[in-house]
Order: sequence, then C-alpha cells, then structure tokens
Amino acid sequence: MGDFLRAQRERLSPEDVGLRTTGSRRVHGLRREEVAVLAGVSADYYSRLEQGRERTPSAQVAEALSAALRLGPDGRDFLFRLAQLSPSTLCADSEVSGELQQTLDAFPGAAAFVTNAASRVVATNATAAALLAPLSSQGTIVGALFLDEGARRFYVDWENAARAEVCSLRLAMSYSPPHPDLVALVEQLLEASEPFRVMWNDQNITGAPATSRVIEHPAVGLLRLAHQRFNVRGAPDLEMVVLSATAGSQSAEALRRLAPHDSLETSINALFADLQ
Repeated sequence: MGDFLRAQRERLSPEDVGLRTTGSRRVHGLRREEVAVLAGVSADYYSRLEQGRERTPSAQVAEALSAALRLGPDGRDFLFRLAQLSPSTLCADSEVSGELQQTLDAFPGAAAFVTNAASRVVATNATAAALLAPLSSQGTIVGALFLDEGARRFYVDWENAARAEVCSLRLAMSYSPPHPDLVALVEQLLEASEPFRVMWNDQNITGAPATSRVIEHPAVGLLRLAHQRFNVRGAPDLEMVVLSATAGSQSAEALRRLAPHDSLETSINALFADLQ
C-alpha cells in the first residue's frame, strides 16, 4: 500500500489538485504533507501509511485518500483492497458450469472464453479456440503476451494489450488471499521479462486500455475487435472475455471464417490443448 500511495502522489503536481506553489520544488509530485492536508489526516499518520508502519486505514480515510490522489474507479478499488476493506476471493477456481459453457457457445460470431484470476484459459467457444491457437503453450494469456516470441506479431496493439493484462493481474493480486497460481506467475514474469518488470513497477491502475484488440492472425489476417470482460456471478475467481467485431466489417468476416467447421474440430482442439 505504501508503494502504491507513493507512486500516485508522485504522479500529481500541485496544479493538478488546485494548490499554489512558489519557488523551486525538490520533490517530484506532491509532498506527503500536501496529500495529508487534502485528505484531512495528519502528516505523521500519512507518513506512517507510506512507510508501512500503519496498514489498516478506515474506509473513511481510504475514501479521502482516493479523492486526494485523484484515483479513478479501478485505483480506488485497488486501494480499498490493499487496506483489506474489500471482500476476499476464493483461492481455488470455481468450476465452469454447463450453463457458462452454453453461454460461451451462444456467441458464434464472437470469440468468447473464460480465464481464472491468473489469466489461465479454462474454457472457450470454438471461435476463441481457433483465435488463440497461434499463441504458444505458456499456459496463460499474460504469460503468452510477455514470453511468447510471436506475441508482438499476433497482438498488433501489444502495448495496450500488455498494460491491460498487467492491470488485471495487479487488481487480482489485491484480493486477500490472492489466487495461488497468481503469485508464482508474477514472480516468473518479474524474473523473465524486462517489459513486464517495467509495467508492474509502474503502479498504474486503469482498465481503460482493455476495450479493444488488434490481432494479426496467421489464418485470416488482421482483426479489429472489441474486447470486453465480465465477472462471472457466483464465481469471483473467473472472468468471461468476449472479442467481437462490428457487423458487416472485414473483421467480422474473418471471425466467421475462423470459426471451425465440424471437420476441423479435432485439429482446433489439438491446437487449443497447448493453452491448457
């Protein structure tokens, strides 16, 4: 929590929050004392929060800090979780029910799949299986993004896709306790990927980049897709992702051609098995 508060304080200038300054400033961003004044807490108390000597602010203080630091909805939720003011999540994955699989299959013109908190794909419809098949067997979407040599060719908008997945991982890590696979995944990526280390240490919390994907698929070419995530009700550790194209567009036609026919199901299932 201290690292997060410090990073958000350093992002803001006095002008961003309506403070007047005179002369030169040696501090990058806001001073601790300025954040304390904006939040209505003592400078000593706020310093203890940043230093990790105080870890349990009240909901009222967390709300005041969110306003003082101009946090968006995702950043506010993240701060509340760090302060252990939000419900915990389950450590073990919920099962993908028959009804949920039926919902995935009801999107014939879109790629729909379910991931767990560690971004592992646990269920797909046929179109999603074919769409994701070119990714390597890293086992997770975020792992493929940072460790697959072909990821930057597959994701034309790699920067946006990568930052969105890092944001999702950070939000998932803020639950108490986090998914058991998630801690190991983050440690693996911190060790193996410099771009991941940079993004992870950035401490930015925003879901904005997650609304679209541009993919270059070796079988059907360029796809410009809307990217939406949905929490699965009753299974807080699962999330449904739907990638869709504008009706009548070239991308919609490419998705239609990507959807496997019955004669191709065996080969598509074999390709998707790499993601398991």
